[in-house]
Amino acid sequence: MKRLNKEFYTQSAIDIAPVILGKQIVANNNGVIKKYTITEVEVYSGEEDTACHASKGKTERTKVMYESGGSVYVYLIYGMYWMLNIVTGKANYPEAILIRAIEGFNGPVKVGKALSLDKSFYGEDLCTSSRIWIDNNNEPSPTYYTEKRVGIDYATEKWREIPWRYIIKKG
Repeated sequence: MKRLNKEFYTQSAIDIAPVILGKQIVANNNGVIKKYTITEVEVYSGEEDTACHASKGKTERTKVMYESGGSVYVYLIYGMYWMLNIVTGKANYPEAILIRAIEGFNGPVKVGKALSLDKSFYGEDLCTSSRIWIDNNNEPSPTYYTEKRVGIDYATEKWREIPWRYIIKKG
């Protein structure tokens, strides 16, 4: 297997989302290597996307989203669960892909737990990290479908309705 490179991550989130499905997240937890196939993702793109954390501009929380693609953006929800996002695109345009599900773990909370995420992963470089990265398994992209993103009731209607959730078709 070969780790995805910087050139891959600097594409737009919309271009990466369908292609990252079927790739494998690799987690190295104290020498124990685990691999999980990515099965569902959501796109968040730009300050104009009212569902995107960057819709309020660059903050201490979102500053990694303004970097060139290839970094990890983790954030805490409900004071106890770490959510995994992959920063994509060019520097100074905030966008990221939320990893919603991996094989065996459906839901971003379960993904964070399976990967043993914590605050220390914030800003981790997926191209050089020894703890987390994504392998290109050279398999053709699987068949997928799109739906509206979930859990974004706070966003304006336009952004709630965009089908930026990508899910591998089963069977």
